[in-house]
Amino acid sequence: MRTMNMAEKLQSLRKSKGLSQEELADLLNVSRQAVGKWEAGRFYPDIDKLMQLSELYSISLDRLIKDTGDCNLQIGEQNEEKEDITDFLIRAKTACYAGHGEEIDASRRGSHDLEYEEDELYYYDTYLGGERFGGEEAVWKNGMPIWCMNYCGRVTGEHFSGDFLKEALDAVPYNMPYRGPAFFQSGAYTYHCRVEGDFDWYQGYEEILHEGIKIYECYFHGGSIR
Repeated sequence: MRTMNMAEKLQSLRKSKGLSQEELADLLNVSRQAVGKWEAGRFYPDIDKLMQLSELYSISLDRLIKDTGDCNLQIGEQNEEKEDITDFLIRAKTACYAGHGEEIDASRRGSHDLEYEEDELYYYDTYLGGERFGGEEAVWKNGMPIWCMNYCGRVTGEHFSGDFLKEALDAVPYNMPYRGPAFFQSGAYTYHCRVEGDFDWYQGYEEILHEGIKIYECYFHGGSIR
């Protein structure tokens, strides 16, 4: 296996997250030129930026800095079943809340509930509240629960747009099938999401900024339950 240096890793990890140099620069509050120089091996990030990159890519500083044969580009090794569940989960998410899906009868007083089903796989999303909310998503296979995620969030400022949040969540990426992508932008709104862990055990945080000011945040965690 060919050894990768840090500059090569930085470029590969960025691309694995589906980020352009401009998008990564925005997340790290640096210039696009700085990112380009890191990936060309002309300069190296300072320790604060290395720590941010380590967190963003879910890779240890040691593995990020040292020349190695791989750099954990994929979050965990997914077997065929996990790939099928991931594909299903993304379809379910984009068909339900993110896709303005129709709610079903409430399972609890005041709850908002959505469901999606394909063959032996079943998805359920239920949450309480509005500007402050909490909920859970879960997947069943052949009637047995196999995966779940809890989330809790709040609107923290003016100009919040539920439609923008749905638009960001509709872009949920395959390598991070929990909420939205690491970076998403539309007009004056910017969405950020970061995750630690893998499909079987993870935690994350998402936020929305309006003209650079944070107006929304949400924490989430979950994983396999079998």
